Amino acid sequence: MRRRVFLFSGLAGTALLRAQRGPARGKELIGKIIYALGGDAFRNMQSRVESGRAYSFYNEQLSGLSIARIYTRYLRPEETPPLGAIYMEQRQVFGKKQDVAALFTAKTAYEITFRGARDLGEERVQQFHETTLHDVFYMLRIRLDEPGFGYDALGPDVVENQSVEGIDFYDNANRQVTVWFNRTTLLPIKQRFLHFDEKVSARREEITRYSKYRDIGNGVMWPFDIQRERDGEKIYQMFSEQAKAGEPLDAAMFQLPPGITIINNTKKK
Repeated sequence: MRRRVFLFSGLAGTALLRAQRGPARGKELIGKIIYALGGDAFRNMQSRVESGRAYSFYNEQLSGLSIARIYTRYLRPEETPPLGAIYMEQRQVFGKKQDVAALFTAKTAYEITFRGARDLGEERVQQFHETTLHDVFYMLRIRLDEPGFGYDALGPDVVENQSVEGIDFYDNANRQVTVWFNRTTLLPIKQRFLHFDEKVSARREEITRYSKYRDIGNGVMWPFDIQRERDGEKIYQMFSEQAKAGEPLDAAMFQLPPGITIINNTKKK
């Protein structure tokens, strides 16, 4: 009788574990996660403006600090988005006088100063693409309907001293991102992905942590503390003081000003 009880308990435990994992559980969680992030207001968010302090690090030591304002605009995806398409533009403005900017679109990356605009090169465009395509908020906002895009629930766990639900996101280009969501709030707290860096001929681990969520308009929840690390070393932190969803942004903000000097760039970065 005891053996039968143990067998029944084991089968029940296995069934419960299966119910907590896989695509069906993933779909159920995604619906709840989007609701926690603001529901339709999040999925239809057209723009976002964040302002605060941006820190950069090298060998775990602070190497730069700047007042930053980040303007993000989402574009309308095609009915059937092609694999890896980017539907987001971003203008990053730095300094108290906001006299230095970085402009990223689907096809270009520029640094803009009083001297003119300097093409940052294809490498920086690709870096923007990969960072965007792996970002959990972009995936939930844009990529869920992309052909070949999917997700699997990993089941409950404990990460960063928090009870979490884990989900693996993946696409047909072999991108995979693991994201952990707080089990109570269902807001993202950490994401992780690996990529191959041709410069060092090695795989690198990219981790981003999210915390200090606030309502930035119409119930949209956004982290005011974003920290990134590479191969275990902290490389970036953005601590927002203000953020707003749905601010009207002129399309010209994401274009080079007419007549601006294009700086001859012999050294691509």
